Amino acid sequence: MEIGIGTGQLALGLHAAGVDVTGVDRSASMLSRVGAKAGGVPRFPLVVGDATELPLRDGVFGAAYFRWILHLIRAWPGAMGEAVRVVGPGGVIAGAIGGMQGTKYETQRHFESLAGVNSAPIGLPWQAWDALDAHMVSLGCAVRTLPAFDDPAQRSLAEFIRAIEDDVYSWTWKLDADARIGCARQTRTWAQERFGDLDAVHDVAHIEWHAYGVGRRTASSSRTP
Repeated sequence: MEIGIGTGQLALGLHAAGVDVTGVDRSASMLSRVGAKAGGVPRFPLVVGDATELPLRDGVFGAAYFRWILHLIRAWPGAMGEAVRVVGPGGVIAGAIGGMQGTKYETQRHFESLAGVNSAPIGLPWQAWDALDAHMVSLGCAVRTLPAFDDPAQRSLAEFIRAIEDDVYSWTWKLDADARIGCARQTRTWAQERFGDLDAVHDVAHIEWHAYGVGRRTASSSRTP
């Protein structure tokens, strides 16, 4: 199960590789994009549901994962409790919480200042691994840090700004097209003056995942199916 599947960036690739996936997201419009990417018909189960109160039975999955979603969930400890509930004992939950830094983060913040939007975390802060790990331990999980690796999809600043223009990122979706594109163009001019060659990859992003082995569930963490 993917918690906060969004538009299916990870799930579609996993499904194509033969992994049985179920995607959960509170946004029906996001889930519709998963179907559109798959040729108009969803290729695996998609569930509209809040991560803090999943409409799923106890222990129905052997594993779950999440990526760059806990910063968007104000009650993220509850979401992790729900993940533990629906993953059976002996299963595993893997996650990446991400973080913004370097030239892309500076460029994004400049765009946001022009557009009047703010993508700062409302839930788990960026790179707050200590808080997440401690909470998972309190839920009876064993913590394992997986080897970090360089992001294989390194984007230049030119590609990053083009993706903003193309409405790829959820933090631009509240803007109308004219405002988004206009602010992106101004940001491109600013970034060229600030960083120089926009076609260069100025930062190498390092990706870190942690895995949480689910132990025996306590009575307080189990819900009636």
